[in-house]
Amino acid sequence: MIKQWKYLVVEVPTGFMGGFKHEALQEELDKQGRLGWELVNVIHATPTLPTPTLVFKKEQ
Repeated sequence: MIKQWKYLVVEVPTGFMGGFKHEALQEELDKQGRLGWELVNVIHATPTLPTPTLVFKKEQ
């Protein structure tokens, strides 16, 4: 049987100077985990992309 996946991309909000609170990251990870999403990648913040981006997947 072929597995089919749904994907979810979430940007973690940043502060005024581009930093983010670890608590906000933890809350987002916990929230999506409770909803059945599995974290598969984190796109780290860079000067051109200041917000950490989380990529999740779950089976359809």
